[in-house]
Amino acid sequence: MAPSRISDPPDQTEGHIEELTSEQLQSYNNDGYLIIPNALDASTTASLLQETRDMLSSFSVDDHHMTKFSTGENDQDHVGDDYFLTSGDKIRFFFEEDAFDSTTGVLLKPKHRAINKIGHYLHALNSAFRNSTLTPSNVGIARSLGFRDPRVLQSMIICKQPEIGGRVPPHQDSTFLYTNPPSAVGFWIALEDATAENGCLSFAKGSHRRSPVKSRFVRKQNGEGTEFVDVEGARFPQDFEAEAKAQEHEVYTMGEVKAGTLVLIHGNLLHKSEKNLSGKSRFIYTFHVIEGDYKYDERNWLQPPQQGFSKMYA
Repeated sequence: MAPSRISDPPDQTEGHIEELTSEQLQSYNNDGYLIIPNALDASTTASLLQETRDMLSSFSVDDHHMTKFSTGENDQDHVGDDYFLTSGDKIRFFFEEDAFDSTTGVLLKPKHRAINKIGHYLHALNSAFRNSTLTPSNVGIARSLGFRDPRVLQSMIICKQPEIGGRVPPHQDSTFLYTNPPSAVGFWIALEDATAENGCLSFAKGSHRRSPVKSRFVRKQNGEGTEFVDVEGARFPQDFEAEAKAQEHEVYTMGEVKAGTLVLIHGNLLHKSEKNLSGKSRFIYTFHVIEGDYKYDERNWLQPPQQGFSKMYA
């Protein structure tokens, strides 16, 4: 989000709304991400973690599609079956690739230790996660970032399971949630401590200013599966002052954080996480916000529910 899109302060008669400080905004605009410790208190964080564990224990595998979430590495197609493509207004469970025997396809892990992520409509269908998404604090952050009509989409729990939690290669969130012009911001909340050992995020600091969104993750035109296509529209946010030249080799800064930390991630920022080879899980909750009055077309893999994406402003 470009600094020039920062809006006027909200009307304080609407109630207490926490906004980002000028120092936080400057850090976000310079680096492309912002780490906010203690955004959730310990009680709320523990409650969301327990809710996640309850969901993992209670879902049934008897009639499950057993869809594996793949990021498309190692010459494999990115996930794109019907179970995935129709999850935008549902709560569905996606398995880790390494939870299965590569030869027989037999599930090797208990179900609660086999799920890669749960998504993609938690903020609407689960009260615990809804109450931690559409909050006055998050509304205040959206206002600080200059959103006029912020819409919430793609809310999910990413489990990063012990020993098998998959690597996520460098990517930009606006590739997967493209608006014209790009507007996506990720709200990433640690439900457990995220460390170098269990696969914390790493950021290419400042890459949002030099890395255009060159490709989009879309539905194939024949309606079967997904693919990446070149971006034909804007590649940077509106009125954004981009740097003239991208770096050939980005340097990544590791972002180890404590449970309850919120990380804001610019849609153009390159970020990644490594495989979790440790014995500790790295559960997080994340949702994304886009500008509601920008074009979000029918080719995007995630399509809005009948009532549209969730409004943040009342």
